[in-house]
Amino acid sequence: MYLTKIAPELGQFRFYRMDIVRGLFGDWGLVREWGRIGSSGQSRTDWFDTESDAKDARFDLHMKKAKRGYE
Repeated sequence: MYLTKIAPELGQFRFYRMDIVRGLFGDWGLVREWGRIGSSGQSRTDWFDTESDAKDARFDLHMKKAKRGYE
């Protein structure tokens, strides 16, 4: 999932990316990357026991980002 927030009047050109990946030991990871569009940004991986837990976390983050203007 790739979200952007572009507000030139505020100087905001941001992206937020979320992917769900399978780990080596049967766990599931939510990989998040964020930063300014055109830069490599930062990344973080949160690990979950089940795929549904990872999807729930992704949905919660998506809703939070939508409230902050990301599309």
